[in-house]
Amino acid sequence: LPPVSLRPSTLDQLSALLSFLFPFPFQFLGLSPQFRWVKDGHQFGEELMGNGTLLGAGVKPEDINDYEGHYRCLASNMLGTAMTNTVELIVESESHNNVSKKLRERESLVLECNPPKSSTPPLIHWMDKMMVHIQESGRVVVGLDGNMYYANVVLEDSREDFICNAYYSDARTILPQEKISLRVTPSNDGVSQRKPRLFNKSPHHHTAVLALRGHSLVLECIPSGWPTPSVSWRKKDSRLETTSAREDKFGRWLRFDSLGQEDDGEYECQANNTHGGTAHGFTVTVEAEPYWVETPESLLYTPGENLRLHCQVDGIPTPTITWSMNGVPIKDVDLDPRRSVSQGVFILRDAVLDDTAVLQCEASNKHGSILHNTFIYVVELPPQILSSDAVVYTTTEGKDINMQCETFGSPLPHVTWERDGGMSLLTDQRVSLLTDGTLMMSSVESEDSGRYTCSIQHTNISIDAYLTVLNRTMIVSGPQHLRPLRGTDALFNCVFQTDTQLSGPQVIWKKKGNKLQETPNKYIVFLNHTLKVANVQSDDSGEYSCEVITKMDHVHATGFITVVAPPEPPKALSLSELENRSLTLSWIPGHAHNSPITEFIVESREGTPEEEAPWREMRRTSGDVSHLELLLQPHSTYRFRVLALNAIGPSPPSQPSPAHSAPPAVPDSNPGNVKSESIDPGTLIITWDEVDKRLHNGPDFRYKVFWREGRMGHWNHDEVVGPPFLVKDTETYTPFEIKVQAVNSLGGGPEPASAIGHSGEDVPEEAPGDVSVLVVNNTARVSWSAPGRVHGKLLRYQLAQDQPDGGEAARGDGEGEVTVVMVDGNKTSEEVTGLRFYSQYELSVSAFNSKGESPASTPHSFSTQEGAPGMPASMTFESPSETELIVHWTSPERPNGRLEGYVLHYRDEVENSPEKVVLIPDDVNQHYLGSLKPQSHYVFRLMARTAAGMGPPLTGKGHTLLDGVPPSNVSLDAGEQTVNLSWVPSDEHRNHGFTFLYSGKDEGAGWEQSELLNSTQGFYSLTGLQPGTRYRFLIESGGVTLWKDVIETKRPGFATQGWFIGLISAVVLLLLLLLILCFVKRSKGGKYAVKDKEDGQGDSEARPMKDETFGEYSDAEEKRSASQPSLCVASKLGSDDSLAEYGDSVDIQFNEDGSFIGQYSGRHPPPHGNESSGPASPLDPAPPPPIAPAMSTVLNRPS
Repeated sequence: LPPVSLRPSTLDQLSALLSFLFPFPFQFLGLSPQFRWVKDGHQFGEELMGNGTLLGAGVKPEDINDYEGHYRCLASNMLGTAMTNTVELIVESESHNNVSKKLRERESLVLECNPPKSSTPPLIHWMDKMMVHIQESGRVVVGLDGNMYYANVVLEDSREDFICNAYYSDARTILPQEKISLRVTPSNDGVSQRKPRLFNKSPHHHTAVLALRGHSLVLECIPSGWPTPSVSWRKKDSRLETTSAREDKFGRWLRFDSLGQEDDGEYECQANNTHGGTAHGFTVTVEAEPYWVETPESLLYTPGENLRLHCQVDGIPTPTITWSMNGVPIKDVDLDPRRSVSQGVFILRDAVLDDTAVLQCEASNKHGSILHNTFIYVVELPPQILSSDAVVYTTTEGKDINMQCETFGSPLPHVTWERDGGMSLLTDQRVSLLTDGTLMMSSVESEDSGRYTCSIQHTNISIDAYLTVLNRTMIVSGPQHLRPLRGTDALFNCVFQTDTQLSGPQVIWKKKGNKLQETPNKYIVFLNHTLKVANVQSDDSGEYSCEVITKMDHVHATGFITVVAPPEPPKALSLSELENRSLTLSWIPGHAHNSPITEFIVESREGTPEEEAPWREMRRTSGDVSHLELLLQPHSTYRFRVLALNAIGPSPPSQPSPAHSAPPAVPDSNPGNVKSESIDPGTLIITWDEVDKRLHNGPDFRYKVFWREGRMGHWNHDEVVGPPFLVKDTETYTPFEIKVQAVNSLGGGPEPASAIGHSGEDVPEEAPGDVSVLVVNNTARVSWSAPGRVHGKLLRYQLAQDQPDGGEAARGDGEGEVTVVMVDGNKTSEEVTGLRFYSQYELSVSAFNSKGESPASTPHSFSTQEGAPGMPASMTFESPSETELIVHWTSPERPNGRLEGYVLHYRDEVENSPEKVVLIPDDVNQHYLGSLKPQSHYVFRLMARTAAGMGPPLTGKGHTLLDGVPPSNVSLDAGEQTVNLSWVPSDEHRNHGFTFLYSGKDEGAGWEQSELLNSTQGFYSLTGLQPGTRYRFLIESGGVTLWKDVIETKRPGFATQGWFIGLISAVVLLLLLLLILCFVKRSKGGKYAVKDKEDGQGDSEARPMKDETFGEYSDAEEKRSASQPSLCVASKLGSDDSLAEYGDSVDIQFNEDGSFIGQYSGRHPPPHGNESSGPASPLDPAPPPPIAPAMSTVLNRPS
């Protein structure tokens, strides 16, 4: 018989309904139960059939007290008796009294509710007569007892209709209390503050609280006082965060929703206001009513089988366990040696059919009791498999799967499972066989897919089950931990893989466990399931998860957004410890926005009463400091502001602090960098770096300047407001001792340090003397003596050398170039390097100060020695035959002396071949070598020599004439019926005859051979080919293909068609006829009309002639020929143009009236290269004959 459920456990309704529900699985046996009720251990009413509901409707009010007591229901049939826990019925009387209260303002108040008692506390609702809740706050709170507590009352609390409503959820009943009226009067006693006190609590005592594990608990501290106190909680023996407690009711309650052992301990509440505080302690002891650890299972047993039922419970204090059979305690049942009980274990040996019964295990302690019914059914039944055959189980990799094989029979059938082909499964550690025949396989893999067979041992009864294992859903790239800047966008990826047999996976994004709704301006999910959080703000921080759901599994991955931003500006700046030259600045840091503040920047705005400076950085300090001592300058007014800095950036500046002024004082320092910057002779200019205005320390700031000649004598001084300071009538470049002191209205600064300055310089008068030169190879060591009367500080020397062009010719009168070398003024010698060998030089030395250059010393002449020559400039080779070589070279660019000849070394390139040497005179630039090896390479080294020695060698490689070879790099250019082949002949090889093969591209086309070609000709045109056809070309030599290519001939255009050629021929013939008519017409006109044109335009020599084209005469020509037939206009213009262009070169003369030559003289420049009228030459060819005027116009070609 399965467990019996009872609803409700306690009732306090006047008309009670006790309902007992018995789900019973053996209706097919016709074993319907009978129900009976027991009140306080005695039979109550008659037995009920089919339904165990006990209805108490129609009870008279005067008899209701008779129903108070403890009830229990028992259900029986032929197999045994089961029973429920007890339920208590409480009867409560009603009262009807109206209450009125009157208080003064700021007094505390308690409005009592006193709801009827119940085992289940009612829910209390304070309302007015319109059923509107009384608003709660930190001042007004409803307590655990249902009373409403006012920490202090105000005039607005006055009303006539305070009503307490108690709602009993189990009985579904609301019981309203009588109305309470309240009138608050103004307080005139002047009391403005009252120290907090706790309602119903002693301030220095503890409250012991006994609570049950898994139940809820509320600790309550409701204070009174004015102003309204605040309440805080703490756990004395550990941190409050380690418990399950949370604050409620504006901090007046400490609530535990489900108590655990970690909640056991000492707690304290503290109530405080501006007038004081109070505290109260709680000792919470957590115990537990009985709860099940293990319950016995209802099973079928066969005769002769041994039974062992375990009933394990726990609780605080430890519960006691009692066993009953069919509702009768075991101790009251007939003794049977086969039956024994030991605490929570019931043992029955050699079961028989009459042992069928219902056993009750009941555990109880002082907090309650629990009961469990276990059905023992001893029966003999044939085996059968109840689970369906050919069931397909589908799961994913890594999951556990249970394949059912539920059997029925007595004795209990023994089940075995096998894999395809009779393979046993119990050897696999992942496989377990449960007692009900279920095959449990953990962490399945794709290889586990297949057919499984469940059989009852020693029978032919079996079923098949089919397992399909799909690939698990995996998130390949999930959301990460992001730290976006406030105002930017954050992107979370969710890339996943699912099995191909799983269609339509669903992707859900959640924030802090709640599903996100997509919005266009905030949360956007793209087609690839990427989540975009736009314009992130601080409230977007938190956990985000991507959940992929398929019909077989679901996975999720989690990421976080931590929104970072620059910190908020510091606030509440204050000044303290004010001194003449220091103060302490304090501030409160602003919000850091998830990025720790690393630094604070203190800025100041300083100024005098007359002028205020801009903000500038004054100090920096670490992020854990909130105050700083600052040093002040006298006679300055300060304002301060602070900026906070984190990894994201700086905060806005804080609000400025109050202004603070420091008193004036004498200057603390004098100006620095005191020096002379004299320019003109006879004057001394003293300069210095001005003192920052912030360091003036007082009003009327000035500079006191001191100077004296030398280091002895009386100090001269004067006061100025700033640099420079000018002293006149001094000697040229005379030393002075100078110093400058800072002064204000309160006095002068410290004694200044002195410096040495000089009066102005003048141009040097004398040149350096005693110039001498020592030459070693191409280096000259130059020495000289310092000049007198420099009139200033000697800065440097200049060595000017006249450097010729070089070589032997440089010794003559050839012009050279001047090279300048600058030398420090402290030196009187210098090495000049890099001179040319075998050259003549002149050198002079001059001195410089800041005013200019002295006269140059007398030029000193010297010559460099002869040196080894440079390498020859070039070397080339020529091979007239297979055994001859001619070596050509050019002389060195730098002979460095007189060349005496050349030395030529050469050898065969073959390793270890002997080297030969040839001496060659200096006036020879080539050398012939004969009797060499044919087709061989040689290595050459050529050196020039002078009297000073051999120069560096110029190396090169040459070879005798090599055997000819066909070209291997040929370019193709196709026409319609031709293909042009071109290549670059090799100078290193002999002439070579070769042919090439060509063939149509079509498959099966044979190869054709060209005529014999020479490798030196470089070009060949193959004709007679088919238009629009692809041809293959190749060149072979010795069975090796040296080159091959494919090209297609051009397709014929319409210009080569017969009809088009005929049309063009007809047009040309027609044009020729027209031209003949034009010439005939011109011959009838007689002479050119140039004379008429000159008469009509006046004297042509009086008009300017332009060297341009004939365009300026076009209009006049058109007017002149207006009376002539228009057919010849183009021909006439073309004729004029042609005559003008070729007038100079062809020497055409017109002598009709002499005017033609005058009009066209100088009109058109002769073509370039045709200035001469003499015989033609290759460099000055004769110009081509002019094209006929008419033809040039028709064919649009330049004449």
